[in-house]
Amino acid sequence: MRKNLLLLLVSVFFIGAPMLRAQDDEVKKAAQAAIDTKVKSNEIKDSVKFWKFSGMVGLNASQTQFWNWAAGGNNNVTGVLYANLTLSYKKDKLAWDSNLDTEIGELYSADLNPRWRKSNDKLNIYSKLGYELAKSWYLSVLGSFRTQYAPGFEYMNNDAGDKVLISKWASPSYTDLSIGIDWRPNDIFNIYVSPVAGRLTFCRDSTLRDRYGIPEKTREDGSLYRPAAHAALGLVIKGGINYDKIKNLKIITGVTLFTPYTSKVQKFGNFDIDWDFAISYTFFKVLSVSLMTSLKYYDQVMIAKPDWDGVYGSEGHPCPRVQFKEMLGLGIGYSF
Repeated sequence: MRKNLLLLLVSVFFIGAPMLRAQDDEVKKAAQAAIDTKVKSNEIKDSVKFWKFSGMVGLNASQTQFWNWAAGGNNNVTGVLYANLTLSYKKDKLAWDSNLDTEIGELYSADLNPRWRKSNDKLNIYSKLGYELAKSWYLSVLGSFRTQYAPGFEYMNNDAGDKVLISKWASPSYTDLSIGIDWRPNDIFNIYVSPVAGRLTFCRDSTLRDRYGIPEKTREDGSLYRPAAHAALGLVIKGGINYDKIKNLKIITGVTLFTPYTSKVQKFGNFDIDWDFAISYTFFKVLSVSLMTSLKYYDQVMIAKPDWDGVYGSEGHPCPRVQFKEMLGLGIGYSF
């Protein structure tokens, strides 16, 4: 009896011990897996906290109708799709910011000829990479691109439907590349100055190159022509604000100033100006009211202005002019 009991105990030991060890190994593996998962989760959280994605997107629509309106006006329906998005990365001494500012809109009016007309059109992209030299001061490289999507026209005689092409995709476009000093005292404001800034003005449509300041060159046979692109080296100053400290309120604005050092067509100190401003307030989660403006001045962009009677004459000769656009809209929008 004792021998049988001893044999049973020995059998249980040799069979049970490996099972216990295997179970203990499984418990250890599970515990290690949980630790690894937590570590990876913390790593992901740590990585994500260095990124910030913010902006505003929306669709504004408006409709205007007149009945026996003595002051006159055109019945119309307008829709504008817009987005202003910023992606930022900040870790240790490295900082990277990228921005997309774009809008496209159409207007329809049965009183106009043609009835469909472009109301808004903008594509601005920029990216800036910086390395911190001292607190809030960065050595940065900046690149940007600005153009429009669709053909734009100047309308002369509504009854005849006369129109003249004044812009189209990459006609014109402006590509900037520079290296300079960026001051970033906080997450809201920054200002960038570069004494080494290159600008490439490109116009693929040869009929528009004179309008957008592409200078003439001389061929070997002595004839004059305007190339598709013109490069200039100069000074650039860029400032920006991205404010979202009040719930549902978003303010984004940026201004860029550029002047070439040596140019046959533009004197140093005559700055080209690009200033875009957008403010949006969201209520009921999906409805938003927004105000967007754009102010531009290009020293070599010639714009004719009609005389008081609407006819293009001597008073409205082409010359550089301040360009301004404003859009106030109510529609579907989201800010983040």
